[in-house]
Amino acid sequence: MKFLSKEEEVAIEKQYKDILKSCPRYKTKEDKILIRKAFDIANEAHKGSRRKSGEPYFYHPISVAKIAAEEIGLGTTSIICALLHDVVEDTDYTLEDIGVLFGKKVVRIIDGLTKISNVFEQGNISLQAENFRKMLLTLSDDVRVILIKLADRLHNMRTLDSLPEYKQLKIAAETLYLYAPLAHRLGLYAIKVELEDLSLKHQHPAVFNEIQKKLTETEKSRQLYINRFIEPIVKKLDESEIKYNITGRPKSVYSIWNKMQVKNVPFEEIYDFFAIRIIFDPDSSQSEKTQCWNIYSQVTDIYQPKPDRLRDWVSTPRANGYEALHTTVMGPDGKWVEVQIRSKRMDEIAERGYAAHWKYKGEGSDGSELDQWISKIRELLENPDSNAIEFMDEFKMNLFSSEIFVFTPKGLLKRLPKGSTALDFAYDIHSHIGDSAIGAKVNYKLVSLSHVLASGDQVEILTSDKNEPKKEWLNFVTSAKAKASIKDKFKRERKLLIIKGKTDLEAKFTELEIPITSMLFKKLMIGYQVFSKEEIYYKIGSGEIDINNVQKVINRRSRSKFIRYWRIQMIKTTSRLPLLKHTTNVTTANQKLEPVNRKMPFIVDDSAEKKNYSLAKCCNPIPGDEVMGYLSEPENVIIHKKKCPNAQKIMASFGNKIVAVKWTIHKVFSFLVRIKINGIDKIGIVQNVTTLISKELDVNMRTVYFNANDGIFDGFIDLYIHDTYDLDALIGDLKKIKGINSVKRVEKIEEEIR
Repeated sequence: MKFLSKEEEVAIEKQYKDILKSCPRYKTKEDKILIRKAFDIANEAHKGSRRKSGEPYFYHPISVAKIAAEEIGLGTTSIICALLHDVVEDTDYTLEDIGVLFGKKVVRIIDGLTKISNVFEQGNISLQAENFRKMLLTLSDDVRVILIKLADRLHNMRTLDSLPEYKQLKIAAETLYLYAPLAHRLGLYAIKVELEDLSLKHQHPAVFNEIQKKLTETEKSRQLYINRFIEPIVKKLDESEIKYNITGRPKSVYSIWNKMQVKNVPFEEIYDFFAIRIIFDPDSSQSEKTQCWNIYSQVTDIYQPKPDRLRDWVSTPRANGYEALHTTVMGPDGKWVEVQIRSKRMDEIAERGYAAHWKYKGEGSDGSELDQWISKIRELLENPDSNAIEFMDEFKMNLFSSEIFVFTPKGLLKRLPKGSTALDFAYDIHSHIGDSAIGAKVNYKLVSLSHVLASGDQVEILTSDKNEPKKEWLNFVTSAKAKASIKDKFKRERKLLIIKGKTDLEAKFTELEIPITSMLFKKLMIGYQVFSKEEIYYKIGSGEIDINNVQKVINRRSRSKFIRYWRIQMIKTTSRLPLLKHTTNVTTANQKLEPVNRKMPFIVDDSAEKKNYSLAKCCNPIPGDEVMGYLSEPENVIIHKKKCPNAQKIMASFGNKIVAVKWTIHKVFSFLVRIKINGIDKIGIVQNVTTLISKELDVNMRTVYFNANDGIFDGFIDLYIHDTYDLDALIGDLKKIKGINSVKRVEKIEEEIR
């Protein structure tokens, strides 16, 4: 146990004073006494403990408390909870002890912040998902649990460098998958942006550093452009005697990277690197809404607005309380520039989110759109049978979704995720309305329940007490509430069928005098192409599997121990020309895998020695891609690209099964890659492309497909490549061919077009 040095003790005492300075909401002498008590208890409890970086552990709760106070704007109770948030989990203090010292409110918040310690059964249960779900259980009681957790996560992300790579990947992916969207939903824009940037920094360090370097190199020219752009706006606003502050806000590294991925363009082709923000002091003689539109009018007198880029969140604020007027205008040199207009009050809510609402509306207020959203989350959480992973997916689905605004027959405004159907609307009104829905009228016109709604629609739901939910409804509902309600209706039925199937199967085994073993179930899973005992029981119970055929399946000789088979191609080159080799491997229910020979060109950490390695077909990684490994089974590691959506979800849900993976540098193997090509259809263009690939670059092609229409062609080529460096070089050479407009790699290779 390493105790604190004198310098560290002095530094800790200074931090106490910093906490008080950064907490404007502590008002009384009693508040100060409580903060001091929590500070001293946490300091004593963590004494001797150190973080991986070597610094005293107590630096972490101090930093969380400062973030909660200074960057989120929370008060005394939150500061106390932030200081004590790890005491129950990591020391001998209990929740009862905390309750005696600080009361029930502090106990409830700390309990929500404390990780689950019980042991869950192995399988698809994710401890990460269960922890996240438990934390959200307190959301409906006290949103401060989530706000402090976000402060905790932000400090952990800021100090992630001292952890091993596989833990960095797990924490960064979890942050990007859940915590950044949650910060966005709660209106914490600054924290959301920093969490995204830090996640990118640890998942793709080379990419992050490259974009940051280019932003630094172009900073001077961007600032000159901003000054040139705002000069006439400043002059006009000064003439109107408006009190304001105007700044140029550069886009975050993550948002630039994301746009590069979505548009498949390099850094140099991203032009809207910044937005102009006008923050004004409101004039009491006019409403803030009127003043926003007056400033908008003055800006558009100078620059031409883009009609489809006007966003009025002043008349109808976002669900997280965000208010502002956004427009995109054509600036000098033909560049589009976004202009954001908001009052000081709107700006504080935009940066600090829910905590700022307390300042303007009072802690006891309710009825805001954010309160209504929290109420919906409470409904999801109240289902005791919900699977943690399933809940997390449904919760995540509604965090970042765009919104539409629709009306009830009586004119009540309802917010729904973009893409919502009439059935989503029905369930948003009430689960009973959804269950009994048979149709809808949208703008007085009869439509089906699958009809996709648009903003401004007025919706009336038609119901029948005799109607019941149908499984196909899950194919077209989008909201988490609707999905959860429909699934709940079928879970009880499924449980009964599983029980029936298990009883019938055991009776059949008894009749045949066959002992029940794990090997027996493995044969059944292979024979029926399922992935669990439960699925076998369910299919027997529902009649999908004829129980009288069980003995035939058991006696059938299996060609392999694997559950499913794919004939795939993998190349091992002994000369300049690839040599084809066939093999087979296993997949999960939704994921095909490219098999990998034991001598594949990658290495893993020591904990994953003597494993079978498979390349995930969902992202088709090749050497040079940034990759991670997922221990899907005790002896099988699946290799994904780090940026693969499936990998993000896996790292966020099953961080304890992440394996660090790196490619070795040699060119023994070739990998199947698909490139998509687009350009002007002219004589000889296809021959020029194929000649360059096969003859000049000596690359083998498996599939070539082109389609031309109205003078434009598009198509794809499947080819065998060694690594990303060769692929990038090939794409660069193809782009030089006259008539070629774009060449890009396709992440997922679908079935061939025949």
